[in-house]
Parts: sequence; structure tokens; C-alpha cells
Amino acid sequence: MKALRIFFNKKDIPRDLLLLLVISGLYFLGIALSNTFVNVFLWKHTNSFFNIGLYNLMIVIFQPLTFLLAGRWAKKIDRVIVLRLGVIFLALFFITVLLFGSYTQDYLLLFGAVLGVGYGFYWLAFNVLTFEITEPDTRDFFNGFQGILSSLGGMIGPIFAGWVIASMTNYTGYKIIFGISLALFAIAIITSWFLKRRPAEGSFTFRRIIAERKHNSNWKDILYAHFFQGIREGTFAFVITIWVFMTTKSEFALGKFGLIESAIMFISFYLVSRLVKPHHRKMAILIGGLLLYASVFIIIFKLTFPLLIFFAITVSFALPLLSVPYMSLTFDVIGRGWKAAEMRIEYIVVRELFYNGGRIVSILLFLLTLAVFKNNEDGIRFLMMAIGAGHLAIYFCIRNIHFTTNTDDDAREEAEEAKRFHNGESGSTV
Repeated sequence: MKALRIFFNKKDIPRDLLLLLVISGLYFLGIALSNTFVNVFLWKHTNSFFNIGLYNLMIVIFQPLTFLLAGRWAKKIDRVIVLRLGVIFLALFFITVLLFGSYTQDYLLLFGAVLGVGYGFYWLAFNVLTFEITEPDTRDFFNGFQGILSSLGGMIGPIFAGWVIASMTNYTGYKIIFGISLALFAIAIITSWFLKRRPAEGSFTFRRIIAERKHNSNWKDILYAHFFQGIREGTFAFVITIWVFMTTKSEFALGKFGLIESAIMFISFYLVSRLVKPHHRKMAILIGGLLLYASVFIIIFKLTFPLLIFFAITVSFALPLLSVPYMSLTFDVIGRGWKAAEMRIEYIVVRELFYNGGRIVSILLFLLTLAVFKNNEDGIRFLMMAIGAGHLAIYFCIRNIHFTTNTDDDAREEAEEAKRFHNGESGSTV
């Protein structure tokens, strides 16, 4: 723990927060190694944007369904167990891809469903643990360093995986990379055993938290913001990767793309986590949203590898500027919501339902565009110009969010109330 505190340059950082950052880093590295190339792996077997769209649609359908199930379970059992279930399903996904890789077109929907279940279990538990372990005075630090770890994984993973895959034949490289990811997930499971148990009590009443929109305008605004975030990210998450591979015909070039993008994002996350203060959050979100929408026009009219790199550089500067204050604002809204300590799981589930609802709409529009334009890539470009405004729309959703009293003091009191609830009144072993 002492070494970790030195690494993060925080002497008084809570032990569980450090462990959660380590688990996050292992997860991001495992995903960066493999997930970057899963869509390419499937593309090489199907050579169809429509099939890739169906695969990703299954992910974003099963992820929110699993969130509902995981949320109910997290009210009955330790959330760390739910976290482990997520990692197990992620491992199962890579196993199924390896076993049925030559029959990819027949098992696309299965692959997407298994991965969606894994993401659902993992992110429900991770988000709830984040809400419980962080407080307003550590939240920006946590979100910022989580972004840094994500960027480190993004730098190391894709370039190494791209080199391994490009150096070998007959998909041997893919098997090696998927195996390394499984090992990293196993280490994450072991690390999770050191987290303090955090069981919850009570019934799972997410419908009440959905209805809370009528009583809490801040909650309504943040949910709409997450829907528009999903509108952009649903399709952009896989189309850009495929475009890079189509342009270069090289996994190693895709690895270079990931290295450049993540290296710049690493620096940007570090700076944003230290320079953007709570009273600058809305302005940072607006500037980040404008830059992210402007980046779309870099690659819409002409698709070349240098232009894709320029796009990656722009996104790498802009995304941390938006995401760090946006995530902190989200957790502050939740932390000040109705019965936040008791209903924190429901808040996380409802937020993910809106986010994945946006992703589902995005991919359905993608599939519809392919059908209307008969797989012509011009249709995809028109769609990207429209849904690319999703991040910019976030600002117009959150600009009216305000707190009636001092934000930091009230949020800190709410965090302390939640901690007391789990440490004492609930009979928790935390």
C-alpha cells in the first residue's frame, strides 16, 4: 500500500480506493490488449459492417439487462462477488471466440451477448464501489487517475498486441493475446479479495429512481446527458477501429494508432485531473464537447491514415476535458439525490439504462443506414456527422444543473452519511 501511495502521490488515500484503481488498471490493460482487435478479428471473418453492427448491438442490449439483474443481486450479496462474475464472463467470452472463431458468422450474436453480460456485471459493481469509496474531495483525483490508467493500458496493449498478431500467422497471435488478457483478469480477481466486503440491504426499487426525474431536475438532466453520450459512443466505438484497419490493412498500424491516441490522452487526463476545478466543470464540458464534434469532420470527407491520426490526437485532448468533470458532476448529482446512501445501486442502474439506451439507438440507426444506403460508406459518414454531436449535447443537458447550497460541503456531508450507513447502521462489516 505504501508503494501505491507513493506512486499516486497521495499519502492519505484510502486503501480500498487504491485497490480499486489497481483493479481498474488490470481491467483496462486486459481489455486494451484484446478488445481493440476483437472487432477486427470478427471483421476478417465476416467482412461485413452489418454483422459487426449486430454483434455490437447484442453487447449494448445485454449489458443493461445484466445491469438490472446485477443491481438486484447487489442488494442481496457482496458487490465484489458481482465484480468477479463480470470478469468470469469476460474470460468466457474470449474462450468462446477461440473455440468458435472459425464459425464466427454463426456465433456473432452469442459472442455479443456473453460480452454484454460480462460488461454488465463488472461495471455495475465497479460503479457502485466507486460511488461508495470516493468522496467529493477524492472524486476528481480518482476519475483522473482512472483515466491515466486507462491511457497506460491503451498505450501498452494495442501496440504490443498489434506487433504479436502481425508477427504470427493463422490467428496464433490472437490466441496468445486473448490468453494474456485472461491472466490479467485472473490477477484482478485475486486483487478483489483484498477489498473490504460491502454487502447491501433492502429491496431493489429502480422504478422509483426512474420516477425521481419528476422530482429532481438535476437527475433528469444528467440522465438525458448520458443518453446523448451513448448516441455518439454506440457507433463510434467500433467504426473507427474498422476504418483504421480498412485503411492500413495492418494490425500493427492499428496498434500504433492506439499508442498515439492513448499517449496523448494520458497527458491530458493528468493535466485535467489537476487543473480543472469544480467551478470550471461546465465550461470544460462545453469546450471538450465542441472539440469532439469538430473532430468528426476531420475524417468524414476523406479517409487516410494521417487524417485518422489527426482525429485521434484531437479526441485525445478533448475527451478527458469532458469526461473527468462530467463523471464527477454525475456522482455529485447522485450523491445529493433522494436517499442516495440507500439507493445508490438503483441510481447507477438507471444511469446505465439511459446510457445504453443511447447506444442501442445509435447502432440501430447504423444498421438502418446500411440498409437504406445498401452498405455504401457514404451513408455511414452522414450518420457520423449526425450522431457525432452527442458529446456536445451533453453540455446543453447539464448546463442548468445547480445545487441550492454549497456543493462541496453538502456533497461531503452526503458522502459521510452514506459511509455511516454502511459502517454502522446497516450492520455492514466494512
